[in-house]
Amino acid sequence: MPSAALILAVVTLLIWIMLAFFRGAFWQLRAFDDDIASHQSPPVWPRVLCVMPARNEAETIAGAVSSLSRQEYSGEFRIVIVDDHSEDATSDLARTAAQEAGSAERVRILQAETLPSGWTGKLWALQQGIASCERDAPEYFWFNDADIEHAPDTLARLVSRAEQQRFDLVSLMVLLQAKTFPERLLIPPFLYFFLKLYPPRWIADTKAKTAGAAGGCILLRRTALERIGGFGAVRKEVIDDCALARAVKGSGGATWMGLTRKSVSLRAYQTFGEIRDLIARTAFTQLNYSSLLLLGTLAGMLLTYVAPVCLVFHPHPAVWPLGLAAWLLMALTYLPTVQFYGLSPLWAPFLPVAAAFYSFATWLSAVRYWLGRGGQWKGRAQAARATRS
Repeated sequence: MPSAALILAVVTLLIWIMLAFFRGAFWQLRAFDDDIASHQSPPVWPRVLCVMPARNEAETIAGAVSSLSRQEYSGEFRIVIVDDHSEDATSDLARTAAQEAGSAERVRILQAETLPSGWTGKLWALQQGIASCERDAPEYFWFNDADIEHAPDTLARLVSRAEQQRFDLVSLMVLLQAKTFPERLLIPPFLYFFLKLYPPRWIADTKAKTAGAAGGCILLRRTALERIGGFGAVRKEVIDDCALARAVKGSGGATWMGLTRKSVSLRAYQTFGEIRDLIARTAFTQLNYSSLLLLGTLAGMLLTYVAPVCLVFHPHPAVWPLGLAAWLLMALTYLPTVQFYGLSPLWAPFLPVAAAFYSFATWLSAVRYWLGRGGQWKGRAQAARATRS
C-alpha cells in the first residue's frame, strides 16, 4: 500500500499539472500584455467621460489627475472627480493639478452626497459621477482609481480595443509598486493569484462563465451599463469590479482584461501589515462569507503551495522527487509574473512563503467580518456582518 506521503505527493503534482496546462494559461502573461499589442484607430473617436471616486487621496490625487489631463485622445474627453467626503485636501489638490495641466475647463469636481443604505462608497460615488452627465451622455465611461498614473496613450488604447473588437468592458491591471521587501515578496503573487482566479482568456471567451475586471482602470460602454440596470444592480458589492464584469457578461456583453506596465499605481505598501490589510479587505468576500469555503480554501492553499516544499525534504526516494517536480512547476508558472515586475528570477521559488501569508490574511479577513469590521475601506466597514442579510 502506498504511504500517505506518496499519495500527497502525487496529488500535489497533479494539481500543478492541472494549473499549468488546464487553467486557461493564466500564467502566460504575454498573451494579454496590452503594452505589446497592436491597436487600430477607429474611424471616429467616441465621446468618453472619466469618473474618478476619491476619498482621502491627498498623497496621490495630483499625479492621477495630471496623468488624465495629459491623455492624447482625439475624441471628446471629460473628467469628473467625485470627492467622497474626504477629510484632507483631496479636492483642492485635484483642482490645482487640473489647472496646472491646463485642463481645468474639462475637469469637474463633485462633492458626494450622503452614502445611502445598501450602497458601497465607491459605487455610490461612481453613480453620482455618471448621473452628472445625463444631458450629454458619452459613448463610454472610463472608471479610474485616484492612485493611478496613466501613460498618455492609455485611453486611446482602451477605446481602440473596445471599438475594434466590440468589447463592452475593457480593463487593465496596472503595475503595482514592488520596491520594498514586503512588496517584492507579496505584490507579484497578488497578480498571480488574481489571474489564477480570473484567467484573462476565459474572461474574453463569451462561452466561458468566468468574468473579471481590474477595478482601477475600466472602460465601459454606456449601453452595456444601461442594459444591466446601472450601478444599482451591483450597489452592495464589495468586489465591485468583478461584480460589474459578471453583470455585463451575464447580459450578453463581451469583456476583456489585460495587463500594462505603462500605467502604474502610486500607492506604496511599506509594511507587511499594509499588504495584509489589502488582502483581508476582500478575501472573505471572495468566498461569499462561507466558513466551509474558508476552511476548504485554507486547506487547498496549504496542499497546493506549502505541501510541495515540505515533501521535498521527505526521505522516501519516491516522494521527494514528486514534491520537487510540483515545486518546480509552481516556480516556472510564477516566473513570468516575477519578470513582469522586473525582479530577479530568484524570487520565483518563494511563492509558497507568499501563499502562507495570503492564507493568514484570508483567515484574518473572516475574523474581521465576524467581528463586524469586514471590507474595510477608507475607514468604512463595507461588509459588516450586521448589515448583511
